[in-house]
Amino acid sequence: MTLILGIDPGSRITGYGVVRDTGRGCEYVASGCIRTGAGELHERLQIVFRGVGEVIRTYEPVTMGIERVFMARNADSALKLGQARGAAIVAAAEAGLEIAEYTASQVKQAIAGTGGADKQQVQMMVMHLLKLVQKPQIDASDALAIALCHAHHRQSLIPHGLATAKRRGGRLRL
Repeated sequence: MTLILGIDPGSRITGYGVVRDTGRGCEYVASGCIRTGAGELHERLQIVFRGVGEVIRTYEPVTMGIERVFMARNADSALKLGQARGAAIVAAAEAGLEIAEYTASQVKQAIAGTGGADKQQVQMMVMHLLKLVQKPQIDASDALAIALCHAHHRQSLIPHGLATAKRRGGRLRL
């Protein structure tokens, strides 16, 4: 059984979700949001870094999936999102976690069956797949979806002997 951390990065709210991959499916472990408040950007990034580090110390996942940055209409927002994402990645790298990146459409495709699913569709599928009775916060739900996507991708690599392969330059290295 593998514990997987999913991160939905944000400079104001970073969602996290932890699932246990049993090999036959995933079980819910924990989820929540790291709220940074309205301070200076460097203070908010430090909160993201420390918050992700605390989640890692608490649940001890071995691998992490994180959403890739997409270019939004507002370049400033995209840059801040990228910096929050970097803070989360460094926290995971410092803890020795394997890290995988997924686009929003890859996550939606893996969870809802279509890359164009909206947040509510993804949230409902997360609830169904993890047998949750209450809706998680939307950022936490997105993070759980990323963790489930990562579990799905890891499982698809196992029959081919590639589960322990490393990614370098976007390619799998055995």
